[in-house]
Amino acid sequence: MCWRPFAPHASGANVLVVDASVVITACLAEAGLEPIARDDLVAPYLMWSEASSVLHELRWRREISGELATIALDRLRGAPVSPRRPKGLVAEAWRIADRLGWAKTYDAEYLALARMLTCRLLTTDSKLKSAGSKIVDVIGPGDL
Repeated sequence: MCWRPFAPHASGANVLVVDASVVITACLAEAGLEPIARDDLVAPYLMWSEASSVLHELRWRREISGELATIALDRLRGAPVSPRRPKGLVAEAWRIADRLGWAKTYDAEYLALARMLTCRLLTTDSKLKSAGSKIVDVIGPGDL
């Protein structure tokens, strides 16, 4: 079952759940999140911890410079993404993880939020896109 409708925000923009993979990619890009910010971006609270952890690891492994890590972290802190935790989110993520045969519920939380808000999930994670498309409308940046 794939949910197709989009949840319009009061401003007329569509609500779009973004996962850490998209936010990290955007924070490392020169344009930042501006290219995707025309929608009302939302994420579960765990997105900030995941994104910060990945940025720290990239710097720690010297895959990015300290300067770029600082810029990306500043972009993450100022990201135009609203945290959301609707009642029942954790339980819904649990059900989705069970349905998809996942041991962990992190990715399921993004799917659960998109399902509960009846909107799309934006990710660059091909595994999440493939499995999650059974639950909600999962798109990549090229689909915008």
